[in-house]
Amino acid sequence: MALFMSGFMSLVISIFNVGLIDNITTIWLKAWAFAFCVAFPTVIVVAPLVHKLTNKLIRVPL
Repeated sequence: MALFMSGFMSLVISIFNVGLIDNITTIWLKAWAFAFCVAFPTVIVVAPLVHKLTNKLIRVPL
């Protein structure tokens, strides 16, 4: 999930910031590398917390 979301969001933000220029691929890949370095550890930390919260809010009948 971190790979897909960081890739998609960095592409959208890169295009928004600089437009569809000739070297957008290079700019995007650099942004993606940085975004993934932030997104992956965030998912590792946040996913278990969200899972616990979801389990508390939604109880599955036995």
